[in-house]
This record gives sequence, C-alpha cells and structure tokens, in this order.
Amino acid sequence: MDRITQVFNRLQEQGQSGFIPFSVAGYPNREKSLKIFLALAEEGGDILEFGFPFSDPVADGPVIQKAAVEAIRGGITMDAALEMVADIRKRSEIPIIFFGYFNPILKYGPEKFISQAKSAGVDGVLVVDLPREEAHWLKPLADKAGIAWIYLATPTTPDARIEKMDDEGSGFLYYVSTTGVTGAKDALPPGLAEKCAKVRQACRLPLAVGFGISRPEHACLLKSHVDAVVVGSAILSQIQNGYSVEALKKWVRKIKSALS
Repeated sequence: MDRITQVFNRLQEQGQSGFIPFSVAGYPNREKSLKIFLALAEEGGDILEFGFPFSDPVADGPVIQKAAVEAIRGGITMDAALEMVADIRKRSEIPIIFFGYFNPILKYGPEKFISQAKSAGVDGVLVVDLPREEAHWLKPLADKAGIAWIYLATPTTPDARIEKMDDEGSGFLYYVSTTGVTGAKDALPPGLAEKCAKVRQACRLPLAVGFGISRPEHACLLKSHVDAVVVGSAILSQIQNGYSVEALKKWVRKIKSALS
C-alpha cells in the first residue's frame, strides 16, 4: 500500500494525474505478456493494473474477453500469474494492482492468495464481482497483509454508498466512467469530467477513472478532474492488431504525455 500512497503523493506534488495501464496476464503468451507489463511500467505507467483472466468476466467487453480466453487456453494459472508479478517486482518498484474476479481466488484459496500475492509484491487488490456486502470473504485478509482494498464505483452508485466505499477502502477509488462493460470508446460520456470532479471532492481517497478511455485527448480532458486514468481495452486492442512491444511503447507515451 505504501507504494500506492507514495505515487499519488508524488503526482500531487507535481500537479499531474497518474497513468494506470492494464493488461491481461498470459496474453498473448506468458513470455510476451511479461514484456508488455514491463514496457507499460517503463514507459510512464504510474501504477500497473495486472489483470487475471476469468472465463466469465461480467464487467469486460469483447477485447478483454478475447484476451482472457486466449490466456486461459494458453494455460495461465494463479501460480504462474503471481510468479509473473514477482518477476515484474524484481525489475520495478511500480505499484501493482491485482485486478480480477472472485471465483479463481476462491478456488485458489483466499488465505493462500493473499499470502502469495503479498510475497510476490502485489500492492492492491480489485475484485470486480465482490461488492461491499461480500467483501468479508477477502478484505480482512488483505487489510491484515497491508494490501490495499480498492472499490469500484459507477455512475449509478448512490452518493452514500460511495462515501462508505471511500471510508472502508484504501489505495484509491476506481470510478467506472459509464454503465456497461469495458471497451475503447470514440467519445467520453457527456458530463464525465464534472461528475468525476464531484466524486473526487467528496472523497478522501485518490480517484482513478477507467472504462472507455482510449485516446490522448480523453486523458487530457480528464486530467484536471481525477488523480489517475486507467487504460486497458485500448492497450489490448493494439496487441490484438499486431503492434510490436516497441510500437506499443510509442502509443503509450502519447497517453502519458497527455497527462503531463
């Protein structure tokens, strides 16, 4: 958790918004996946969102679903994914957020997962399908281990519920830009910047916004209203379109530049 806090403190001092890139562990294969994560860290990522694939990702659109299916078919396991986290940690001090669904964690064992995640170098956990009412399955273990517990809020989340997430969570609050699933969009939802500014003002935690952010101009529009932006589907689209790691780095630098 300390690494997350340090990053947001640094960004605040510099008057900048952070860049949180996302990719899927094991996609398109384990070797290239590790290279992609390291490239994202090296090319300006402030926090790394490490996605663990799941067969029924209810919050993810077709791009991330495709990556998840191929990673699963390629044989990625929880042990292999956490080994990848450890490999990243050996080369970088970037904060790492484990992003996933509860079923694979439950199958692996919640206690074992938190223990192994801590050992590997995970700084925070975001479990998409584990709402506040079910957080007791994992959150106390994460809290005890000093791993940040990150909640998701959406445009339909009542203000009172966001306040509770802000009180109970740690690291940062993840605000979903739109109702629906992940996926790069041509334009951001109307009024998103203003809504983010309102949520940010009401929260003690830093605010990160994701879902649909795919262009430098999107990042530029949001940077004064949030503490960080999350980009995922757009990154995976580049990979699926055959971009090399070097080409991906160049594209990522454009997003980072827009935030700076």
